[in-house]
Amino acid sequence: MPDQEKSTVVVTGGSRGIGRAICIALAGPKTRIFFNYFSPVDPEGEAAAAAETIKAVAAAGGEAVGMNVDVASAEEIQRFFEEVLKVSGRIDVLINNAGITKDALLVRMKEPDWDLVLDINLKAAFRCTQMAARTMMKQRSGRIVNMASIVGVIGNAGQANYVASKAGLIGLTKTAAKELAPRGITVNAIAPGFIETDMTASLPESVREAMLSQVPLGRPGKPEDVAAAVVFLVSEAAAYITGQVLHVSGGMYI
Repeated sequence: MPDQEKSTVVVTGGSRGIGRAICIALAGPKTRIFFNYFSPVDPEGEAAAAAETIKAVAAAGGEAVGMNVDVASAEEIQRFFEEVLKVSGRIDVLINNAGITKDALLVRMKEPDWDLVLDINLKAAFRCTQMAARTMMKQRSGRIVNMASIVGVIGNAGQANYVASKAGLIGLTKTAAKELAPRGITVNAIAPGFIETDMTASLPESVREAMLSQVPLGRPGKPEDVAAAVVFLVSEAAAYITGQVLHVSGGMYI
């Protein structure tokens, strides 16, 4: 029988960076967290990172289950959610965080790179939202938070695919918020700016300095800064907030 005594949180891309910080921030004795991880390039390294997330959640007093799931696959997403429901019987929170980049100038961008980024960053969020919403609608309650980006609002040269995926995610957020509100489900997005993650750590120093110069607070954000915003949006304190985009960017978008 499913165990419904704990709130169930689903986080995509929870093995590192912002996703791991979210899992830790939402950890607690009354919460069970499910997250996915996946890397075709370094599967062993990704599994080790997922194990670190599970360990960190346990240290924070919570319980986490990590599953190797490719969110670009509809079949694997379905398997993921079926397992969550088998164990928990409910879904209280969904965080669509999984995302990748495949950067190139528009005229040089390869179509497979466009497709892959849209599949993981946007289409997977649509599929996960659809799966979670079906359960949340029966419960007449739920919280969904989509991880967008400041570039989804302002654009960014060399990232046409990434920007399009994040702009699309904002549109998905607003539409889902309108459709699901009558069932007591809120849907919001967070738009991080320059956050210290593995993704930004690989940027050339000149690019990092140029980005930092655009941050009024004068420092890059931390994954924990974004996680704190997630904690607020899924809490009762945000029960009357839906369809919004919360910028966590140190003032980059003013």
